[in-house]
Amino acid sequence: MRTAIVLFTRDLRVHDNPALATACATAEQVVPLFVFDPALAGRSPNRDRFLHQSVADLREVLRGRGSDLVVRSGDPVAETIRLAGEVGAEGVAAAADVSNYARRRERRLTAEGERHRLSVRFFPGLTIVDPGLLKPGGGDHYRVFSPYHRAWTAAKWRAEASLPKKVPLPPGVEVGRLAAEPAGESPDAARGGETVARQRLRGWLGNVETYEDGHNDLAGDRTSRLSPYLRFGCLSPLEVAHAALRKPGSDPFVRQLCWRDFYYQVAYAFPEISTKAYRRGATEGWKSDGAAFDRWREGRTGVPIVDAGMHQLRREGWMHNRARLVTASYLTKDLGVDWRLGLGEFYHWLLDGDVPNNSGNWQWTAGTGNDTRPYRRFNPERQRERYDPSGSYVERYS
Repeated sequence: MRTAIVLFTRDLRVHDNPALATACATAEQVVPLFVFDPALAGRSPNRDRFLHQSVADLREVLRGRGSDLVVRSGDPVAETIRLAGEVGAEGVAAAADVSNYARRRERRLTAEGERHRLSVRFFPGLTIVDPGLLKPGGGDHYRVFSPYHRAWTAAKWRAEASLPKKVPLPPGVEVGRLAAEPAGESPDAARGGETVARQRLRGWLGNVETYEDGHNDLAGDRTSRLSPYLRFGCLSPLEVAHAALRKPGSDPFVRQLCWRDFYYQVAYAFPEISTKAYRRGATEGWKSDGAAFDRWREGRTGVPIVDAGMHQLRREGWMHNRARLVTASYLTKDLGVDWRLGLGEFYHWLLDGDVPNNSGNWQWTAGTGNDTRPYRRFNPERQRERYDPSGSYVERYS
């Protein structure tokens, strides 16, 4: 193949990027492309800013390899086809995804590719094990985590894609200007990009063996904080898992990466995960209490650990996982408010907000999802006593 386009979506990296690696190995010229999609903009100012930073960093990384990133704005399918005509491309490579929107985009791109005689291929890379690959006997996906974890651990993982030494961009391509960085809402939000992500990963690997003992320590903040970088593909989850497994005592951390894969395969099989109860027969007699919901989302419930979690969310665009469980449980189990409202609030603020994990975890906590104990409740006072006994977390985010 002479010329191929690599359409970046949620794989904003050059390391272990199967679509990019394959294009560079099989085409004489490669055109990296990112399209800012207006249909996805404005849902979260925090993620809009993080995305812009990640795209800007990807452009710089590609320039360091003698290439560049073509930037467009509009419908990704239309812009890809248009660019293919401009550069005489014969093929398009992109990462596969699981959300309803992403899968519609894939179907449209495939159809337009056929119409314009373009080869269109989708590659793995957003998860460690492809969604839909592991299936229990008699079912299309795993509904319970423990058997999935056993199958996932025993599965043969793909090899990491090689890092292209050069990305040969055709001469004369109009790469486009990157618009000004949008303003986010959280003043202490992490910065996006593969460069920052890899720095953070290297720093975290020195502490991964303490994850099991410390990941629930709210004040200690001893988690990796890699989730936003995994969400946008600034890091390969496979590379993260391989790097962690080279360290002693890393299994509990890698198990969390398996949880991420678990919800991706759930969302792949149940695309309505953001809007409909996953568990058949789930009770959904939610209260209509707008005032209670407003107090919760603004961190004014009067329950210290709940309010601290919501303050952290607004300040950083991120929340400690233990606090996520407590705040979600309080909204659904104590206040009786619909989990979809909480999901939307988290989705607005979180840098790592995505369909599979945000929706799956909210349903798990609300008792409508994959939890085998749907009536589980996290008592906020007991959680504070156990995971923030000194009150440091509550004080930090008061």
